[in-house]
Amino acid sequence: MKRLILVRHAKSDWPEETEDFDRPLADKGLQDAMNMSRFLKNNNISIDYFVSSPAVRALNTCRIFNQAYQLDCTTNEKLYNPSERNFESVIYDLDDNLSSVALFSHNNGISNFANSISEDIFHFPTCGVAGFEVDCDSWSEFDGAKKKLLFFYEPGKI
Repeated sequence: MKRLILVRHAKSDWPEETEDFDRPLADKGLQDAMNMSRFLKNNNISIDYFVSSPAVRALNTCRIFNQAYQLDCTTNEKLYNPSERNFESVIYDLDDNLSSVALFSHNNGISNFANSISEDIFHFPTCGVAGFEVDCDSWSEFDGAKKKLLFFYEPGKI
């Protein structure tokens, strides 16, 4: 059994003359990311590994979560402006020794991907987190594996 956790980056800012890729987190985003990461850790949501979009707002969200978890974190450009297939490609490349992985990414891709693997249709708010149980022993079996939504948390409701 594997566990996939999807995290949409926290609320970002868009200062003048800043490219989309370089957008920083807003103060509210910093606070939401700290609160959400502590909430997950305090509720014994285990995570073995983080993979983040390299975009500043996603990577900084990941780094804030890592203050609570102290894990290895890598970036994968497929998680920036992603399609559903991009997520699957990242998942297939995961090491099978990892049983619980969190992916940090962006909308609309993250909402579309979550809805493609779940019967529970939802829209990710910034810093929203969804956890799925994936009935497989290898990440390479992800596509055909049964998936079950375990939780969906929004920063304003925790």
